[in-house]
This record gives sequence, structure tokens and C-alpha cells, in this order.
Amino acid sequence: MLNLEQGRAYLALPEAEQGAGVLLIHPWWGLTEFFGALADRLAGEGFVVLAPDLYHGATAETVEEADALRLKLDPDAVIAQLDEALDYLRAHPAVTSADLGVIGFSLGASWGLYLSHHRPDVVGALVAFYGTYDGDLSNMRAAFQGHFAEADDYEPREALEALDATLTGMSLEATFFVYSGAGHWFFEADRMAYHPESARLSWEWTLKFLREKL
Repeated sequence: MLNLEQGRAYLALPEAEQGAGVLLIHPWWGLTEFFGALADRLAGEGFVVLAPDLYHGATAETVEEADALRLKLDPDAVIAQLDEALDYLRAHPAVTSADLGVIGFSLGASWGLYLSHHRPDVVGALVAFYGTYDGDLSNMRAAFQGHFAEADDYEPREALEALDATLTGMSLEATFFVYSGAGHWFFEADRMAYHPESARLSWEWTLKFLREKL
């Protein structure tokens, strides 16, 4: 773990010790073992991955615990932490890409969309898993890929359609995948909602997208 000024982060380097930079933003569970392993998995595919810990060491097992942690977040502190993480990753000597990619899950997807507007100078590609954002995206220039569940109590189809309309209206490249039979958290193998086939397909599309855009 790195101890960045505004909080902790996990850095995963590829075997070649250089590659395109990717910021990984965890969902409301926190930076759990699954997401640390996911950072390693991405590094195994050749990316330099930084996963900031928005909860500074805390994690949740239940929805109630996760919601309580989410509600304790100070938005200004999160923005400062994510800004610092982007700057650290962009300046890292192992990073070879001019732009950075961002992958966010649920809560992290919303923050990823915010970052695409907030830091268009840095974020060139964004992958969002079952998370949207209805705030200002007018500065966003990143290519977008979204992975969503057919049956999702947390992210209704109307939110996807609204985001699609916003990005299309801005003439941005935006691709949405909706997985049949899947629910929220379908990618996460440590959750009961895990849907192996949807996780496999979304992983393949994510890697292809990041390699093309970074």
C-alpha cells in the first residue's frame, strides 16, 4: 500500500514494469481483497494500475455497512484524493500512455464519470460497471464503455438511457453492454450476485477497449 497524502492506494505493476496507466475505483464495499486482486489481474494484462482506497482501510461485508461507509465520505476529500491519485499515476515512470484509463464499479463508476469531466486533460478512456452519474459532464472527452445488468435495483434502465443520451448528444464514443440474467455486482466473484458469464464477457470487452484507447 502507498500512503498518499489524502489516503492509501494500492499500486500494481506489470511484469514488463511499464504500460498504460489505469486508475481503479472501488465500489461502496471499499478496497477489498477482490479489488486488490483485480488490480493485480489488470497488471497481469500489461497495465500499470493504481487503486485508491476511499475509505482509508475500512471495508464492508453487508449492504448496510457499505451504505454507512458511503454516507461518511466527504466529497471534497474524495476529489482531492482522486486528483492526487491521477497526478501520481500520470507521473509514474512506468506509465507509457499519454492518457489514463479509469475503471469504476458502482460508486466508483459515478466517481469515474465525474473525473472524466473534472480532469479531461488526463482521462482518455472510462469503463463503468453498473454505475451512472447525472451531474455535469460537459468537459468530458473520454471514450466510454459501460457494463450494466438487465435486472438492477440500484441502477434503473432510465439512468442508462439518460447517460447514453447525454454522451451521444456530446458526440462522444459511448458503448453500453447490458447483460441478460445479471444483477448489480455481477462482476464481483465474492458477492452472491456474481454472474460468471457476464463477468467473463465484460472482462474481455474491457481489455479490448483499454488496449485500443490507451
